[in-house]
Amino acid sequence: MSVPVFLITPPFTQLNTPYPATAYLKGFLNTKSIPSFQSDLGIEVTLALFCHEGLQELFKRINGQEKPLSENAARMVALQEDYIYTINDVILFLQGHNPTLAHRICKRDFLPEASRFGQLEDLDWAFGSMGTQDKAKHLATMYLEDLSDLITECIDEHFGFSRYAEKLGRAANSFDELYGALQKEYTFIDELLIRLLKEHMERLQPKLVAISVPFPGNLYTSLRCGQWVKQNYPDTKVAMGGGFANTELRSLSDPRVFEFYDYITLDDGEAPLEQLVQLVEGHRSTEDLKRTFTLQDGHVQYINNKSCSDYKQAQVGTPDYSDFLLDKYISAIEVVNPMHRMWSDGRWNKLTMAHGCYWGKCTFCDISLDYIKLYEPIAASLLADRMEEMMKQTGQNGFHFVDEAAPPALMRALALEIIRRKLTVSWWANVRFEKSFTRDLCILLMRSGCIAISGGLEVASDRLLGLINKGITVAQVAQVNRNFTEAGIMVHAYLMYGFPTQTDQETIDSLEMVRQMFAAGVLQSAFWHLFTMTVHSPVGMQPEKFQVKRESSLVGTFANNDLEHIDEAGADHETFSFALKKSLLNYMHGIGLNDPLQKWFDFKVPKTTVAPDFIQKTLEEDLYVAAKPTTRIVYLGKPPVVEHFTKSKKGNTWEMTSLVFQDKRAKHSISVSREQGDWLAQVLKEVSIANPKTLTLQDVMDSYNAAGLEDFELFWDNKPVNTLHKVGLLKL
Repeated sequence: MSVPVFLITPPFTQLNTPYPATAYLKGFLNTKSIPSFQSDLGIEVTLALFCHEGLQELFKRINGQEKPLSENAARMVALQEDYIYTINDVILFLQGHNPTLAHRICKRDFLPEASRFGQLEDLDWAFGSMGTQDKAKHLATMYLEDLSDLITECIDEHFGFSRYAEKLGRAANSFDELYGALQKEYTFIDELLIRLLKEHMERLQPKLVAISVPFPGNLYTSLRCGQWVKQNYPDTKVAMGGGFANTELRSLSDPRVFEFYDYITLDDGEAPLEQLVQLVEGHRSTEDLKRTFTLQDGHVQYINNKSCSDYKQAQVGTPDYSDFLLDKYISAIEVVNPMHRMWSDGRWNKLTMAHGCYWGKCTFCDISLDYIKLYEPIAASLLADRMEEMMKQTGQNGFHFVDEAAPPALMRALALEIIRRKLTVSWWANVRFEKSFTRDLCILLMRSGCIAISGGLEVASDRLLGLINKGITVAQVAQVNRNFTEAGIMVHAYLMYGFPTQTDQETIDSLEMVRQMFAAGVLQSAFWHLFTMTVHSPVGMQPEKFQVKRESSLVGTFANNDLEHIDEAGADHETFSFALKKSLLNYMHGIGLNDPLQKWFDFKVPKTTVAPDFIQKTLEEDLYVAAKPTTRIVYLGKPPVVEHFTKSKKGNTWEMTSLVFQDKRAKHSISVSREQGDWLAQVLKEVSIANPKTLTLQDVMDSYNAAGLEDFELFWDNKPVNTLHKVGLLKL
């Protein structure tokens, strides 16, 4: 077997699902009839390590060392036979191939246990509400985390399931430390990686190896791959691209990097990759390359052929997941919170609804870069086509839309398309908590299969949200989250601390807002991260505007993205880190929601200035907003059973109509006048999801008036019609 292009995702990204970058590129190459093969070396190395033979070799190496072991490592070495005996069965279970093992795992007498299991004592409450399979997944995950700790202590200090050698790649302004590490002998993990790479290269004999590096945690292993290929296949060219290059390597000037790669591409990969393929095939010259760094006469040169244009999203093809070991991925549950676990549990086909971000204004974000700045949505019908194609290929009907922020209008259009096609899918997406997410839109998204959303609440302070230019308020976020939650959609919030000029008081008040949202049940999961100033963000480009100073204006020769800064007007942000994360972990499990905030801190913090019922009062506000005439009216339910009856009171009689609606869980009925009932039954047919023509509220009102009926607003916006959102009559 020989292919022109070998696409690689180096270790480690996720264990539960393939990272989609190479699948996108393979799908594009298919449209050009360019054969390719892709490999997720992350899952391949994981399976080579966590197996009977892998652990035998691991313990053999540890036993051959003379350095003293910690008490935890010594315990695991003493139990090495138990680890070697159980590992194959545990991996099969986490791959979904051995579900009955859950009963033995849950008895707590099958798996050896080390320090990670100490965390379980505080979480025993959760196991009562978790099924046997989930509990066993959680215990098996702790077992793997124990082995990870052992590897980190004894074999490879940089090991991590999803962040291998991340410390070497993060904020690496200089290439010196990485370069030094790459001159050392292979670690055990390196040996496994190179063995697998060697097998692929011998079989494929590619002309071009294209390595995708989305994160700092993939950088070191990508360099190891490039280093080996260039030493052993000098005629094969090595290219690197992906999220790390797009954000960190835009000012690259260190020639030593090209001992490991021949080319480094930036931004959208399709056109640059096509030019590289044609170059190695002898049909292009170096001057034809697009957004590509290479070495010429010992100097790093950036070549960008302006006559070569990028492809529109409709032209790039459907992501192709073939070649991946789709039945070998591992579902893990590190945290039992049902929303938080979605990143590591289950296999998700990854897609984007649009290129770039429709908002594109957040001041902490890299909005000056093309991958954010250039917004191009994909038609809902094309998205649904791609979803159907991917389901056939992968056998999986779960989708994670990985947009910076999925556009609400496109989410609405896609949901309608999914329902019309009767696709059975589960999906989740990242959003901006904006007021477009009304009660009815959230119901529609849920009906189409949306099970969760994540979004940036960032700093839960209106002053700082204004500085961030997020275009939202804390009250608005709470109300939107209520709409999602009441529709049955889980909500995860990304939280930020340390934004320029943020005070101690604002940090505590932000935590109080978060506490109240968890207590009110409108937030199910969240994650705090410390603000980082980046060179391509408005804060990084104009720090004086945000009252901060860059510590250095020097530009490194390798990675340039994260900037050190001084915030003289703000708090000592890092001192809050542990308490913020500790409180959040407890809130996610329903613990400590009524405790004073001071409980989480080991130093004195100010009392919150937020009223204790701020969020609750916000949620109780009457949010009725009159629908615009252009609002779409859609009915998702089944035709009602219509019956006429006569009502009498004090000698007067009049005709009434009963409409009975059956949905999957209950029966709903309303009664209106006969004329209104006949009209409503007819209009429900016209606004049915099955009808390709969309009616607006103005159309519906015109129809009502044409029928000779009076007081449309009084009829439409009051009971009983206003309760019909429960059966799928939605204002969109």
